[in-house]
Amino acid sequence: MAHDGQDLTMDNTVILPDLLAKTAAALEPVRRITLAATEQVRGLVSKDGKVSAGLIEANQTAAHGLAWLATYAESLTQMQKWAEALQAQGNFGEIDQLIHQIAFGEYLLQIHGGIQMNQGEVIRLQDLGLDQDAQSGLMDPAVTQLTQGGNTQAARLRLVELMQEQAANITVGTTGLDEELEMIREQFRRYAVEKVEPFAHDWHLKDELIPLEVINELAEMGVFGLTIPEEFGGFGLSKASMCVVSEELSRGYIGVGSLGTRSEIAAELIIAGGTDEQKANWLPKLASAEILPTAVFTEPNTGSDLGSLRTRAVKDDNGDYKITGNKTWITHAARTHVMTLLARTDPDTSDYKGLSMFLAEKTPGTDEAPFPTEGMTGGEIEVLGYRGMKEYELGFDNFHVKKENLLGGEEGKGFKQLMETFESARIQTAARAIGVAQSALDISMQYAEDRKQFGKSLINFPRVANKLAMMAVEIMVARQLTYFSAVEKDEGRRCDLEAGMAKLLGARVAWAAADNGLQIHGGNGFALEYKISRVLCDARILNIFEGAAEIQAQVIARRLLA
Repeated sequence: MAHDGQDLTMDNTVILPDLLAKTAAALEPVRRITLAATEQVRGLVSKDGKVSAGLIEANQTAAHGLAWLATYAESLTQMQKWAEALQAQGNFGEIDQLIHQIAFGEYLLQIHGGIQMNQGEVIRLQDLGLDQDAQSGLMDPAVTQLTQGGNTQAARLRLVELMQEQAANITVGTTGLDEELEMIREQFRRYAVEKVEPFAHDWHLKDELIPLEVINELAEMGVFGLTIPEEFGGFGLSKASMCVVSEELSRGYIGVGSLGTRSEIAAELIIAGGTDEQKANWLPKLASAEILPTAVFTEPNTGSDLGSLRTRAVKDDNGDYKITGNKTWITHAARTHVMTLLARTDPDTSDYKGLSMFLAEKTPGTDEAPFPTEGMTGGEIEVLGYRGMKEYELGFDNFHVKKENLLGGEEGKGFKQLMETFESARIQTAARAIGVAQSALDISMQYAEDRKQFGKSLINFPRVANKLAMMAVEIMVARQLTYFSAVEKDEGRRCDLEAGMAKLLGARVAWAAADNGLQIHGGNGFALEYKISRVLCDARILNIFEGAAEIQAQVIARRLLA
């Protein structure tokens, strides 16, 4: 890869000496500045010695900025653990070193100068109440060397040169996962390349449901029972395996990568809150995809405020329930057999305490009659992207649910039961985001190599190469943060903070990769016939579902400040 005026053919010429020692040393100033910011923001949002929800809301910019700062600190910590583990194994190659160096150089600079919360909002340390004296801790020699020499154009161009040489590799850089998980990755990458990628764009343009053939093939591969315990017909695998599968399938098409999400949520609900009878009845059917579930939580006027749900469930003379109300943004609703449905069973409440969760059975629909079950109607919501399962508004009018399908057999536990699924759902969403970002990189890298302008390939222009390099770097950062949250979940530790951070960062990384990928395509990227246009549409939803970025930052901040 020849770039005007630069000879980048010599290995390691752009890698800082004693790289791991420098990045390790840089973590302590980052930790100190994060602790100092936490104390400053805690002072802003506390009243009478206690953190106030009202003051967090009034100081939302500072609180959410703290969430982003802490996410960056955790990201760098996990990157250091990743790099040290590879070094210990003798696997810390030049690509990995460059990714690590660029990640530290960029994120340290952003911590010092401003973290991009989104395209129009940058959070700076002074916004968190830190004066120049407090910020001076970032003038540590290791930090200075990394910010000045870490993310250089020479480093980025060398990384892209190596990416071209090693294009046959599944990932840019070494993931750090064990051999079994990498075998799973290879299996699902092959499937995505053969059975998903050639057809995904057509499904998107025609706004078609993913073919049942694909669902059946994924069922045979174990996707829907991946993390369900073996005693209930699943594979009993780790959340890390779920991340790998979600990532590679979403790399093919986010709709396919998301097919397992509803099964994951339904299974989590039943495992955590179901009766023994409910587990024995429902989990094997979910694992085999004999039944497909959908999650029915959101209402038209509530959005993220689930405690305000108005859909009501009233007992009839037989002790069964009649559901009445409206739901919206229900994914894959027409095809499915059962709904995990959140409704209010206590009419005297107006918060989360009166909510209950139901396993509401329904008949799968057809194109002609999408919602044939009595007491239920629905209509499609036309969307920009994320189309393979379709989105729906649903109406319920005395919809019948059997009493034995009240999750856990006890009313008023619905919100608590749902909260127990958020960690897994957000980890999986972070993995889907990584897959979408990787898709943007795959498509854009190929286009940049093939497309000629002014007598040479686009990839030979530094600003094009810069974009590709930063995609690869941030994908690895988001990946390591996501794997960390998955391991925490697998070890049985509370990880709502880590899962939230992974989802927050992953969604931004996916959008940046898709946006930069489209820019590389120039005018062609704006044409529907080019795949990058679909990836851009698909990436945009990631900052919204499973907790909008603002809600996610709020949740992280509250945990940090508690």
